[in-house]
Amino acid sequence: MSEQAQRSGEGAAPDEGAGVDLGNGPVPSDVPTRQLADGPDGRGTRTRRGRSVGLGRSLGLIIALLLICVVGGLTAGDRFLDIDNVLTIVRGAAVIGVVSIGMTFVITAGGIDLSVGSVLGLASVWATTLATQAMAEDVHWIVMVFTGVAVGTAAGVVNGIVVSYGKVVSFIATFAMLIAARGLAEIISGRGTQLVTDNDFATFFSGVLLGIPTIVWIFLVVAAIGWVVLNRTTFGRRTVAVGGNPEAARLAGINIRRHTVYVFALSGFTAGLAAVMMLGRTGAGSSTNGTLYELDAIAAVVVGGTLLIGGRGTIVGTVIGVLIFQTLTNVFVLNNLSTSVQALVQGAIIVIAVLLQQRFVGRARST
Repeated sequence: MSEQAQRSGEGAAPDEGAGVDLGNGPVPSDVPTRQLADGPDGRGTRTRRGRSVGLGRSLGLIIALLLICVVGGLTAGDRFLDIDNVLTIVRGAAVIGVVSIGMTFVITAGGIDLSVGSVLGLASVWATTLATQAMAEDVHWIVMVFTGVAVGTAAGVVNGIVVSYGKVVSFIATFAMLIAARGLAEIISGRGTQLVTDNDFATFFSGVLLGIPTIVWIFLVVAAIGWVVLNRTTFGRRTVAVGGNPEAARLAGINIRRHTVYVFALSGFTAGLAAVMMLGRTGAGSSTNGTLYELDAIAAVVVGGTLLIGGRGTIVGTVIGVLIFQTLTNVFVLNNLSTSVQALVQGAIIVIAVLLQQRFVGRARST
């Protein structure tokens, strides 16, 4: 969450007056209401031009994805087009995609969450302890799902409280959680691998429904819910407002501190859910699960078009961004390119995306 948002604290009760309604009633007449709608995703700026820009950006991402697929087909041939290889890409995209959906909300609100990879590892280890699996065997494997999601959400709540009420910048707070969660996961697992022993759990999450892997269905459902929440609910409008102009959001009556906790809790929830999906895919919980996922998620979100400075987020862009990186990685692997080359190209893509964002912001401010 931005430092400006933390300084703003809780919002004051709004007075009567006309203006933008963010769920707390009308905005006071002296509030610069135009600032509340900074960014094309604000309800007050749903102009034809804004929609055209969004569609053009998504179309550009789709073209980029198709070009990568063409390169993969030309360089790897049937190995790239094989159905098993395509399923490998979408399975990988499903896990990191769920993490990226939560990250989209945090970045849109003006923050950053560096802890999602470690929280994923901690949740996977906690869900595969002997005690948890014994309880799941006696009750139902849904206990393992609940445990993983609960641990992730709890870590997100801690992040949110430290950022909002402790007034610690989100970069530092979540970096501390990154270290602590990974350390706790190593203590619990003894740096070993904990196998999933519940066959019903493994069967469900590694299964296929209508020809599509179960975890991909979960990703699609999470993405659809994320799109509705960000674009069609008061919570989404408040997230955009807090990231776009926290002072104006505070004057509009938004409790910024509480909303910050909600946003980070959502990020922790998606990290915990991704941990459960990874367990279903690999069948093992380890403290190393989710290593560097925070960087992959941030890269996908930024390339997808969400502003790194907050105030604008796009779930559709994030989904396409995840597919771009997963497909690109797959093409590199099939062509036996080193991980160093992969990192170099990935870094170059991120830099280009950020430069394009700065150009976009500069144009928006000049108009």
